[in-house]
Amino acid sequence: MEDLKLHGSIFSPFTWRVIWALKLKGLNFEFIQEDMTNKSDLLLKYNPVYKKIPVLVHGGKPIVESSIILEYIEETWPQNPLLPVDPYEKAVARFWSKFADDKILTLYYGFFMKVGEEQEKAVQEGLEILRNLEEHGLGDKKFFGGETIGLADVGLGWIAYWLNVLEEIVGIKLLEESKFPRLFEWTNNFKEISIIKENLPDRDEMMAFLKSRYDGLRVFFSHVG
Repeated sequence: MEDLKLHGSIFSPFTWRVIWALKLKGLNFEFIQEDMTNKSDLLLKYNPVYKKIPVLVHGGKPIVESSIILEYIEETWPQNPLLPVDPYEKAVARFWSKFADDKILTLYYGFFMKVGEEQEKAVQEGLEILRNLEEHGLGDKKFFGGETIGLADVGLGWIAYWLNVLEEIVGIKLLEESKFPRLFEWTNNFKEISIIKENLPDRDEMMAFLKSRYDGLRVFFSHVG
């Protein structure tokens, strides 16, 4: 049995992408829930630079940053590969995985944490991100990795679940089926994979957590300026 521990938060999409990768590889691990308002001594010890989650601890050695953790998992446990064998296809998969990392802050936090003109700008940027995913990333494929789930799908998987919750809280719809039919279908295909379906956060808990954060931000901005 592998000595694996994952420090994370059930509300973090970065944590869940690691959980999905571990589950897809068939690995057993211990999950340690971190309170990011009161970070544990172990978290600070394992990630003293950024002090963030997730952190995967393998045999007592910590690996940090979710994208790096995913690559580590893929290289360490070759079963059920998340990357194709072909070097070009592998490079393409890594491109979209990096795209997911580069754009997640805009898409996740932009329209959720901003107001007024800044929010309107974030919405337009978010729509452009979705257009790129629809037209250039996904195309006519079932998954970003082709016919089977891959690294890019795991990296982008939060869109299939978190984005809908954020849209409901904010009252702004980004991922409309009529505008992004292939990406919308991909979200359903992703959630229907048995391992993914069995490993999703509780929607009511996530809604309550994110709505509390959103309401707190509205109060803050109402007292600014």
